[in-house]
Amino acid sequence: MAIELYWGSGSPYAWRVLLALEYKRLPYTAHLLQFSKQEHKSPQMLHMNPRGRVPVLKDGEYVCFESLAILYYLDLKYPDPPIFGRSPEEAGTIMRVICEYQAYIEPHLARIVEAVFSKTVDLRSDAITRAMHAAASEARTIEGRLSKSEWVVGESYSAVDMVIFPGFQLLKRALERPEARELASRFMPVEVNYPAVARWVARIESLPGYERTYPPHWRR
Repeated sequence: MAIELYWGSGSPYAWRVLLALEYKRLPYTAHLLQFSKQEHKSPQMLHMNPRGRVPVLKDGEYVCFESLAILYYLDLKYPDPPIFGRSPEEAGTIMRVICEYQAYIEPHLARIVEAVFSKTVDLRSDAITRAMHAAASEARTIEGRLSKSEWVVGESYSAVDMVIFPGFQLLKRALERPEARELASRFMPVEVNYPAVARWVARIESLPGYERTYPPHWRR
């Protein structure tokens, strides 16, 4: 049976899985759910994932949710090409950098994105300013990595690139909003402030199948 993926447009977690499926050239059926209609909390979805969140991957009778778990499952089940490295050392480094991203960058990105899109938080507040400084600092760390290699870890596109890329793109989209202009001045233009990151983004965007992963509602 073909792989089925239940996802939502704009979810950075679902985007990770789409990037992995396309990179591994796995055939799959994509079920795009409408968040506005609460389709991710339908009885069918809650049966597969009681938390009512996406992405959810169904491979035959097996159901997996939580994006990092899905990436790990796909790499063990369909190991070629690998996305968690070709050696224990490379796998350990990939997982370490993913953990660093989740612990030290992702919470700040989420705070900034939520503030911009919800329009309920003062973007000049101390909390948002601190989050922006932290995000910029961590982006410089990634910039340093990418100035020495085409990919965040090692010489190949991997799970860590798939994890970080959607979050970065979501932050960039938020900072492109007119109301975020002052906040964005500390981060953008990316091509000037983080040139290696900008080249990395372009490399991912040029990969086969990338266009199928792009959030549909971002095209409007």
